[in-house]
Amino acid sequence: MPDAVLSTELRRRADALLERHPVLVELGRLFSDAGHEIALVGGPVRDALLGRPVSDLDLTTSADPSTVEALVAGWADAVWDIGRDFGTIGLRKGDEQLEITTFRSDVYDTTSRKPQVAFGDSLEGDLSRRDFTVNALALRLGDASFVDVFGGLTDLEHQVLRTPVTPEQSFDDDPLRMMRAARFVSQLGFEVDPDVVDAMTQMASRLEIVSAERVRDELVKLICGRHPVSGIRLLVRTGLADLVLPEIPALVLERDEHHRHKDVYEHSLIVLEQAIELEDRLVGDVPVPDVIIRLAALLHDIGKPRTRRFQEGGVVTFHHHDVVGAKMTRKRMKALRFSNDQIEQVSQLVELHLRFHGYGEGEWTDAAVRRYVRDAGSQLERLHILTRADCTTRNARKAARLRRTYDELEERIARLAEQEELESIRPDLDGNQIMEILGVGPGREVGEAYRFLLELRMDRGPMPQDQAAEALRAWHAARP
Repeated sequence: MPDAVLSTELRRRADALLERHPVLVELGRLFSDAGHEIALVGGPVRDALLGRPVSDLDLTTSADPSTVEALVAGWADAVWDIGRDFGTIGLRKGDEQLEITTFRSDVYDTTSRKPQVAFGDSLEGDLSRRDFTVNALALRLGDASFVDVFGGLTDLEHQVLRTPVTPEQSFDDDPLRMMRAARFVSQLGFEVDPDVVDAMTQMASRLEIVSAERVRDELVKLICGRHPVSGIRLLVRTGLADLVLPEIPALVLERDEHHRHKDVYEHSLIVLEQAIELEDRLVGDVPVPDVIIRLAALLHDIGKPRTRRFQEGGVVTFHHHDVVGAKMTRKRMKALRFSNDQIEQVSQLVELHLRFHGYGEGEWTDAAVRRYVRDAGSQLERLHILTRADCTTRNARKAARLRRTYDELEERIARLAEQEELESIRPDLDGNQIMEILGVGPGREVGEAYRFLLELRMDRGPMPQDQAAEALRAWHAARP
């Protein structure tokens, strides 16, 4: 394979990568002295040439796993062979963690995306089995030469995704690569070659053989990318969304002839973009990008198609689409094997996303504000973001009024929080005091009394304990 010629800038970036990770130079020397080829491949090469941060260091070599293990045994600080069956040896040297995989030449069963692992005999063969040409670039560590067999440098320059072999062969071998195409559109902002889009459209049903967990992982990476809307549009355009998130293409509702209701699909994508712009409001242990708020923004209106009703005069309604959407969200996220916590967080936000609109012109009582905070619980800040992002009106006055109203609500929440510790609202009497006042033992009656006192606390705010006890006795005396 002839060495690829890099531009001055790309050569500088490749050299800078080796300078930042001297462990690569040491490995190159170690393997070359033993007569073996070793190269950095895939994502780290692509990201280095794009000027993006490089995290994982993935290498490929002509040496078999046993030879790799023997070569690094006295050099690495730690070695593990958990991926030996796939030809991969992991190691740690100082602060660097790497994976070295023997050249691969896999054979795929058409009924499964799991390959029959076979070792290859050339770097070119190994690169040919990678998903896209921009990921089929290699930097030989022995002499720092660059390998580009499939035109990945040109595609990198033009920011386009193509496959090293025909897209049909590539996606037939591994259907998950179709999801990766949408993920890279989101992460890198690249376009997809028309032939690749055609193959994705024709072969979308092949994704059915891929496990829900792997599809979920790609979807999360897509939704957390810099351009998630572009990735979602590609999923919808190719029909992959019909398998992964069928609720999203279903939002492309047929409009009434007078266009009196919003394009729900486009509205949802705008809400997602606006929620992302507000993510910096998140504090504490919430990582950004935040998959919870992004999924909630994307899914918040998925109940509308099922609840759409046409009324006289061309009026279109979507009554209870928040509740219906929350149930649909739970079902879809469960099918994609999201964790129970994630499912509850996203579905709770979907269910609550309309609650603010009952606030109107600010006439809520303090009790209503307390309930708003209680029902949102730990999702309050995310609910603030979702509610603000859900305003996509082009009417500047209406948008400004909504912002002012929500500003006022947040200010009221802050004032009440200072006065009453809203995040941990409890009744003014605990369970032991309830039993003592009513003269009863543990049981259902205590739970009912506790709930009564909690509602009383919501309605009236904090009360002296003697007043709470008097209200409790009156409630108990009035019971059947």
